[in-house]
Amino acid sequence: MTAGAWAMTAEGARRIVAHEVRLLASIGRWAARRPHGVGPGQGQGQGQGRAFGYARGQGAMMFGFGFVCVLESACMAVLLRNHPAVHRVVLVLDVYTLLLIVGMHAASVTRPHVLGDTFLRVRRAAHVDLRVPLSAISSVRRELVTTHERAEGRLDLAVAAQTTVTLELNTPVRHFTFLGRRRDVRLIRFHADESDELVRAIRDLAPALAPALTPARALPLTPERTAPSPSPGRPG
Repeated sequence: MTAGAWAMTAEGARRIVAHEVRLLASIGRWAARRPHGVGPGQGQGQGQGRAFGYARGQGAMMFGFGFVCVLESACMAVLLRNHPAVHRVVLVLDVYTLLLIVGMHAASVTRPHVLGDTFLRVRRAAHVDLRVPLSAISSVRRELVTTHERAEGRLDLAVAAQTTVTLELNTPVRHFTFLGRRRDVRLIRFHADESDELVRAIRDLAPALAPALTPARALPLTPERTAPSPSPGRPG
């Protein structure tokens, strides 16, 4: 293996370990009710701002993952009852996996989206934390999207397979993937529990976006349409 490949492997391992440390630390934050990057100044401090959560829709799914992990651990205890050494190893792995599942949900709860006076931090658990200047936003709208195809220049941060807010940018922002690959994005789709309130708050802080608010935007969330419905033909 070349020196470059070793360096990439080491960097990838470092990122994975750092991510898991953040997940485990989030459990403590969740228990102490101390969200990350959210301060009492509501946008007045360094990196502080108003929180907008997105974890409400994934609670049942994460509980399901945890239940499956506990069930698997119980089954392995029965299967390995005559192999105590192996069972101890498997039990440690199962407990650690369960901690990571809890940590993923805790990170989603304690690392909400944060709206400050001049920026929006778009987040997804402990692996995405993208700072978007409000001056770079050309359009913001509520939009329920349930299918997300990979495309260049677009970042989709779905929760429970859906996004509810769409940002269009006039200048790209730099995003780094989980393993450090750089991407420049101009369209960001993400989920927020209170998407209509977040959209209004962004527009209040960015007056240039006010003309984009039309009666159509004030309607309740509707699924994204890609083409108009065809008109029915005349009966034969």
